[in-house]
Amino acid sequence: MDDFVRNKLLEWGLSEWVEKFKDEQIDAESLCELDDREIDNLITKAGPRVKFKKKLKLLKLEQEHEEAAGLVQEEQTSNQETVISFQCEQEHEEVPDVVQVLPSTSDTGKRKSDLQSDASRLQSPAKRQRQSMPGFAESIILSDVKNIMTFVHARLNDQDKLSAFLKKKISDLETDKRELVGVFGKTGAGKSSLINAIIKEKNLLPSGSINACTSVMIKLEANTHSSEYEAEIEFITKEEWNDELWSFRQFLRNKKNQDKEDEDYHDAVEKLSALYGEDWRRSFENLMDRKYFKEIPEFLESRRKILTCESANELSAEFVKYTRSDSKQGEGNEGKKWFWPLVKCVTVRVPTNPFLQHVTLVDLPGNGDCNKSRDQMWKGIVGDCSTVWIVTEINRAASEKEAWDILESVSSLIGNGGECQQIHFICTKSDLLDDSDDLSSADVHDLITERNVQATDAIKKEFNKQSKIRKHFTDDSFKVFTVSSKEFLKENYLSPEETEIPKLQRFLQDLNDCHSETVNYVTRAHRILSLIQGAISRGVDSKKGEVCEELERNMSLQLDNVRKEMEDTYTAFKKCLDDGVEKSKCSYGEKLKNFLYDGKNGGAFYNLLKCVVENGGVYKPKKGKPINLNMKLASCLIDSIGAEFRKTFLNEVKCGAFSGVINTFTLNADSLIEEYQNAELQLRFLKTEEEKIEAKLNRIIQKQMKKVYSSLTETVENIMEEGYKKALAFTGEDTLYNMRETIKNHVHSKKDMFEQAKNTMLEKLHDLMVYVLETLEKTMKESIGLSFKAEECLLPDVSTELKMVKKHYDLLVGTPDDEI
Repeated sequence: MDDFVRNKLLEWGLSEWVEKFKDEQIDAESLCELDDREIDNLITKAGPRVKFKKKLKLLKLEQEHEEAAGLVQEEQTSNQETVISFQCEQEHEEVPDVVQVLPSTSDTGKRKSDLQSDASRLQSPAKRQRQSMPGFAESIILSDVKNIMTFVHARLNDQDKLSAFLKKKISDLETDKRELVGVFGKTGAGKSSLINAIIKEKNLLPSGSINACTSVMIKLEANTHSSEYEAEIEFITKEEWNDELWSFRQFLRNKKNQDKEDEDYHDAVEKLSALYGEDWRRSFENLMDRKYFKEIPEFLESRRKILTCESANELSAEFVKYTRSDSKQGEGNEGKKWFWPLVKCVTVRVPTNPFLQHVTLVDLPGNGDCNKSRDQMWKGIVGDCSTVWIVTEINRAASEKEAWDILESVSSLIGNGGECQQIHFICTKSDLLDDSDDLSSADVHDLITERNVQATDAIKKEFNKQSKIRKHFTDDSFKVFTVSSKEFLKENYLSPEETEIPKLQRFLQDLNDCHSETVNYVTRAHRILSLIQGAISRGVDSKKGEVCEELERNMSLQLDNVRKEMEDTYTAFKKCLDDGVEKSKCSYGEKLKNFLYDGKNGGAFYNLLKCVVENGGVYKPKKGKPINLNMKLASCLIDSIGAEFRKTFLNEVKCGAFSGVINTFTLNADSLIEEYQNAELQLRFLKTEEEKIEAKLNRIIQKQMKKVYSSLTETVENIMEEGYKKALAFTGEDTLYNMRETIKNHVHSKKDMFEQAKNTMLEKLHDLMVYVLETLEKTMKESIGLSFKAEECLLPDVSTELKMVKKHYDLLVGTPDDEI
């Protein structure tokens, strides 16, 4: 044990553990290498152990800062003054207990809609300079500023409104924005190999002889709290599985004398055999017995199961039984259990992966699921995706019916009803050619590249034919990639760039946009400190009445603009929906006839109709297009509002909802700075508040617009529920006839449901508009009031902190030191 360790323990108030550290020969080098298990053995009491871990974390952070300082300096020009400061911990050494990162809150949102690979040519020199900064240098800046703001937060009291307001603003600074990229594609299309190649984890997602389970969603994201590979498994509930078992039992009984070749029969058998082997064939009585769940007690206890491993290969072997089935039966797998029928979602976390830092990749089933909780999660994730990848093999990509069916079935969820900005149609296995054995490498290369061009052209032409999809997306939002994961790794015939894997990697890097997160945090922190220092200086007292009047006048004018745009939007929506109601009343009879009668007789249609009424008007086959009678009935309303909805709620964030009127809201603080220079710090803070509330409202609008859009179908679904229940009650002879007549008569008796659906949408739209206006007005009024009208209060001097954060701010935004 050396003096460094002894002094640190004494400094940290842990003198009673000095002898223990001495006995274990802990020196300066081994101190920073201690893991949780070793710390638990060294310090057996919980209180001192927690304190030690916190102090050790700060010590490591200081050392990282020192090591990185030189590397950051090298990235700047030789004559540029190095402005990255790592003094925060030293400045505040006397109060180390409060120097910690505030807990983050998850907020999935979008930051970019136009991710062009050549965008760097249009950037300012300052921005290019910042982007040349290594990623870890930005993370150090971010960590440094977070520590400063945590220290300031602790120094603010709770005795007055302004201090409480400032503490809340600091607490709200940190948001972990995550982009969702949804990945669709049938089994065998190469999704796993593609994802493994893109994120540079060759053995993470299993492929090959292991059959994918199409009902389990797999999320991939960065592990930000550990250096291990981790899988978090979320199960459906015991009650849900019990209900499924009951349904399987009824279904299989009815199938004894019927066709056993349909997909639903095989689906039921596959699930039961995966979990129970052959036991379910003998009896259904005790299938909830605890003996079947010995390996997964978490399922019975309604908990999530966590798997942790040191390598991707190990984790893959551990979680495969929760996501897939082995296609090789009878080869040493007798009695082996596969738990995927009980799994809702698996979240795989990968350590230190730059592609997943602020992005979550989600491997999704194409049609949702018959299990309600899985289906609700599926709908939520699909609707939150900012980008969708459709993965299919290149040899039949343009004519691949299943791929286009998937895209068509989710188009309304990801388009008007979602947040999707881009669709990437990804053709895999581009290196596979028939009869290429006798060709030279150059010939194979030429054939591959030629076919890639042909496939891209054919897919774009096919996209132009997809009228239902094009209702929601334009040519600009549709891109084609021809990829080869195998060639990316081996480079037999193609260069890495020609495999187009690097294009997708750059796309994910742009989505991560770590720079944007750092700049946003540092900018807002700078302006909060500016407000505190401005409030202390009180240099604006003589003219604060004038400034407030100007700000409130500007706010009133801007709110009027927002209100006017919203009133116009409401009028336009009402006109479109009125037209949709009339069309619905005229066409619903024909729609019912086409669905219930035309050329549809016999046992096959009876089974299909029964599935539809059992599931509230919706049937999702394992393959092919889903059937949604509610959506068919609401289709005229949906079509009537489609164009106006897209115009009002653009998924491109830079444009913004309601013709961009939220994004253009401004108090004109910048122009007021010239006239009221003594109020500069407060006005800059208000500028930040503008940007923050606009971003917050855009996120809220983005979430709520999905509820507005889906309300048409949901209203019809709720009104039809009674009819479905009546139809389901029939048994014996003429059941099919009675079911048809019941559904038809129910619709005839409820034809005012189209008017109800219209009114529900308008009500939800109105409520959203009122909320946006009230929140915007209340937030800005409060910010103006506390910036200029607050009574005298005791605030800490933050001039040192402001100076340090300003240095970081100047480096990031490229602003000269004397501008502010």
